[in-house]
Amino acid sequence: MPVDLKGKCIIVTGGATGIGRATALRVSAYGARVAIFDVNAGEGANTVNDINELGGNARYWQVDVRDEAAVSGAVEAAKNWLTDIDILIHVAGVLQGEGVEIDEFPENIWDTVLDTNLRGSFLVSKYVSSVMIQNKKGVIILTSSGAGVKGGSSSYAYGASKGGVHGLTLVLQQYLESHGIRVNDVAPGSVKTPLKVKNVNIMHQKAKDNINLASKYSGSLEDKLNDLTSPDDVAKIIAFMASDEANLLKGTVFTG
Repeated sequence: MPVDLKGKCIIVTGGATGIGRATALRVSAYGARVAIFDVNAGEGANTVNDINELGGNARYWQVDVRDEAAVSGAVEAAKNWLTDIDILIHVAGVLQGEGVEIDEFPENIWDTVLDTNLRGSFLVSKYVSSVMIQNKKGVIILTSSGAGVKGGSSSYAYGASKGGVHGLTLVLQQYLESHGIRVNDVAPGSVKTPLKVKNVNIMHQKAKDNINLASKYSGSLEDKLNDLTSPDDVAKIIAFMASDEANLLKGTVFTG
């Protein structure tokens, strides 16, 4: 039996591509109204068009999650359009600096990744939770990763940021439960998104000249790409996590 999200008002960040797009399409197919936030206007509009052509109801806001004013304004506008915010699914993130040694790691890349992945999670959670606290209900799903939670990463900044998102989730769980808000984070494995495909290509190329990377990133590029998981498989899990059927779900969900 399909997950039931009929009548739910959902914000999906990072909804232009990858896991965010797949999740927006799936929760819409399950009956939700969807507000999509993404910095990529062209792809964000495409996702909305695809949802609406399939009989769903979606709108797009161009939002850089690092920008507090942009986040605040978009949350308010989305709330007015949706009439409420029942669920936040925060997927927006970046991966940069893969394969760069710590003594050469650029500060500007560190700042970009931490600001997008961790500050962005904080800002979106801050403004969405203010709506949910008033309503005494809601679901917040953040996106961490095995990187920085169960192991390392190809990028110092990415691993640090995702470890931070996981920590933020733990604290949000602690303080928002009394307001009737359930908070979880999902930790996807290697998923065939534009972000991950780019990462695999970069690391495969760097492994040719770096003996420390050769063992982990050896083998054919084609095999590496074929091993990646479908974004829709992760979206199915996130949609369940967002539903009332997951009300007793606690902690982090790892998707392999």
